[in-house]
Amino acid sequence: MILVINGTNRQDNKTSVVSKFVFDWLSKNSLSEVKYYSLEELPALFNLAEMYEAEKQHPQISKIQNNLFIPSDSWIIISPEYNGSFPGILKLTFDALSVRKLSETFHHKKVGLIGVSDGRAGNIRGMDHLTAMLNYLKMTVYHNKLPISSAKTMIDHSQLQAPTTKILEDYLTEFIHWLK
Repeated sequence: MILVINGTNRQDNKTSVVSKFVFDWLSKNSLSEVKYYSLEELPALFNLAEMYEAEKQHPQISKIQNNLFIPSDSWIIISPEYNGSFPGILKLTFDALSVRKLSETFHHKKVGLIGVSDGRAGNIRGMDHLTAMLNYLKMTVYHNKLPISSAKTMIDHSQLQAPTTKILEDYLTEFIHWLK
């Protein structure tokens, strides 16, 4: 199973346009089952004091961990650039998931990264930071990270422009081949 993750909880975000395109394309073109999860669906309140205790994990976190993160063989994370890196909510989510069933959730899974930014670099630095964290969690990150820059012009009225769709299709085709 491939899990497509929208790496932000910000409402009405451009990243969701890219992540939904990735999900739809993979659902049509991959031989694997494909699931989608957006951090917009996270519980409204994490109990930060208790999130590092497995037995006190929020029931919704346990549910997504058991139903999506653990059964998946590979992930594609679409992450916007926030403050020169990836969103803190994505790190917080992985921190919450790591206190219970760490190896089943993370170890030896394959991950593709797509960065989204309004600037010129397409969140390259954020994908590098994310790669370091995922490698620490014993995950293998696909060598070809896809930066999508100038998101304001590449995404118009919740639609991707044609050059961006072609780049995403090529990336996803290569990613599927890499998974074999």
